[in-house]
Amino acid sequence: MSFLNYITSNKRIILLIISVLLLTITFETSQQLYYLRRFNLGGGDATFLILLKSQAYRWFIWMSLSLVIVFYARSSKIESTLSVSDILKYCGLILSLVTLNIVIISISQVLTYGDPLTLERLFNEYLPFFMFQKAPMYTLGYIAITIITHLYFSNERLQIKIQNLSELKLTNARLYAQLKDKVDDKTSVLNIKIGNKRKIIPVDEVLWIEADDYCVKVHTIDKGCYTMRSSLKALLPKLDTNFLRVHRKAIANMRMIKELSMSNSPNLILSDNTEIPVSKTHLKTVKHFLSNH
Repeated sequence: MSFLNYITSNKRIILLIISVLLLTITFETSQQLYYLRRFNLGGGDATFLILLKSQAYRWFIWMSLSLVIVFYARSSKIESTLSVSDILKYCGLILSLVTLNIVIISISQVLTYGDPLTLERLFNEYLPFFMFQKAPMYTLGYIAITIITHLYFSNERLQIKIQNLSELKLTNARLYAQLKDKVDDKTSVLNIKIGNKRKIIPVDEVLWIEADDYCVKVHTIDKGCYTMRSSLKALLPKLDTNFLRVHRKAIANMRMIKELSMSNSPNLILSDNTEIPVSKTHLKTVKHFLSNH
């Protein structure tokens, strides 16, 4: 993630949190104004701005404590897919912050009114009042902040992983480019299944390979003949450049060639005197190979 993208992402998350905060404050203040006017609870000259000003410190406390959620979401390294344990941790954190909010604003209200700060007054009057009045809005607000920050930091960690994988891919690509000309990726052995066992045959010991329906027969210098589930077309790219397709039914190990016979029809004579026909379409390639080796 580039620096500019990071700044832009931070601006988006801050703007979203501020929007949630303003929406919550506006709704809660409008609700309080409605109840005052609807049920003639006093304060007939109260306006939206007056109510907002009178309770501004409460929302400042709420906003300050919401930073705990932000720091927790950032440091906890919780993955985007939440487990039951993760959800319970978030719920516990939200309930703890709501409770702490209620306690702080209750004590502040007691001190503001000049009432004696006693546990009896606090638990019988202020805490129940603010619990019913503020707890629902505070809880919803904290839930919104939790969802936003969790998604943001999960996405940020995901972007970092993607960036690391991208860098790893580039590193591997560079290494491959450096090594591809030095390392021969051709197979050095043929792994042939025979019953419940496997026969490992070095390709240097292969004389020629013969097509046989949906299989091939691998002929070796020790007169062995092994059937392998493959086709000549699929097998040829895996062999080194000494193996040539000389016929639609044959691949020859050109290191094992004694001579090219052009008597009646072109034939390759192998080191064990086996004769392999050479088709007209492959004759030019065979001659070119023999003239250059």
